[in-house]
Amino acid sequence: MEVILLERIEKLGQMGDVVKVKPGFARNFLLPKKKALRANKDNLAFFEKQRAQLEAINLKRRDEAQAVAGKMEGLKVLMVRQAGEGGQLYGSVSGRDVAEAVKAAGYTIERNQVNLDSPIKTLGSYPVRVSLHPEVAITVTVTVARSQEEAERAAAAASEAAEQPAEEEVVEVVEVEETPEA
Repeated sequence: MEVILLERIEKLGQMGDVVKVKPGFARNFLLPKKKALRANKDNLAFFEKQRAQLEAINLKRRDEAQAVAGKMEGLKVLMVRQAGEGGQLYGSVSGRDVAEAVKAAGYTIERNQVNLDSPIKTLGSYPVRVSLHPEVAITVTVTVARSQEEAERAAAAASEAAEQPAEEEVVEVVEVEETPEA
């Protein structure tokens, strides 16, 4: 099925592109969310008439998203979770949990803006991509720890390691002389 994109969609195309997609993707996602129109003569004419207005709206939203991204740059959120001795979480941290933590930090995002490849299931720090706009994305550092104190100790240890210069490793190369086989 061919559709006209009304906004940039990652790995698919830019606004105004006529792309061929699977019918289910168009019917279940693109068309209901008003991200695309069916590609026919009437819709092409409608899009061309509305193109300048759609581009202006898109530009305004992108500028707003870039302003928010500038404020959110370097954001680190802490999530306290119960975990076993090996650092394995009893539950997992999902996109919804990350969105709630970012909201608690004072920024409004939806859970569908959080791009987690897989749920977080162990303690540690993880970079998580947050899409504020189809063209603007930032990385938020999510630290998962058993307690607030444990997270602070881990952050202090990480900053100490970053401040100390790394020792250069010397590797000695020894040449081995080959003996001809008879």
